[in-house]
Amino acid sequence: MTRSALRVQLVGLYTIVRKETSRVARIWVQTIVPPAITMTLYFVIFGNLIGRRIGEMGGFDYMQFMAPGLIMMAVITNSYGNVVSSFFGAKFQGYLQEMLVSPLSSWVIIIGHVMGGVVRGLAVGAVVTVVTLFFTDLDVKHPFIAVSMLVLTAIVFSMAGMINAIFARKFDDVTIIPAFVLAPLTYLGGVFYTTSLLPEFWEGVSKFNPILYMVNGFRYGMIGVSDISIGSAFGIILLFLFSFGGVCYYLIDNGIGIRD
Repeated sequence: MTRSALRVQLVGLYTIVRKETSRVARIWVQTIVPPAITMTLYFVIFGNLIGRRIGEMGGFDYMQFMAPGLIMMAVITNSYGNVVSSFFGAKFQGYLQEMLVSPLSSWVIIIGHVMGGVVRGLAVGAVVTVVTLFFTDLDVKHPFIAVSMLVLTAIVFSMAGMINAIFARKFDDVTIIPAFVLAPLTYLGGVFYTTSLLPEFWEGVSKFNPILYMVNGFRYGMIGVSDISIGSAFGIILLFLFSFGGVCYYLIDNGIGIRD
């Protein structure tokens, strides 16, 4: 690649990232505030009221056990939601087609939009973490594992949101996957409980839920406990990262769901 061609790609990447991040900042009342309020209610209802009756979970105060799961849940839903809405909007309004016929590579288009989802996911995660400190103490045991889990998970679900947006034909299609797939998998992903409480059969079934590995990987990084090995957590998340990345590239490079 020549220097001028590389400059075109970098300028294009910067432009997409700037557009996506400025969109998150511009409508912060819609992108940042609602998740903070929702998570506060989770802490009040599940942590404060119900948590008193539950007592300990996995050797920790219930609210402390639940906190990493709520932070991860916020990152998952917001990174996914940001890309699916932004990318579908670009396709619906027609300027995505203009990017496809420009000199920009498919990877630049993917990375630019994914970075927007990661920024929103991590921003909301940071806000939820601050909210968490009002309810319980957080003594981060493994900072590198915690941060890498958040970043990798945000990337995975940003690309998942892009795939959803590519196949969506109307605005209703954007909400189907979050409502009927993402939400159940998240709630059954060990956010509020340890899988050791489940019957043996259902404990085995839960191992097929990829979000279980992400939540437990992050929980291990935060408080040092996990229902699964940290190696398995990284293995699953990297598998989905490369798989979704390949699917995104194939779909965009061939114009599937965009030029149709």
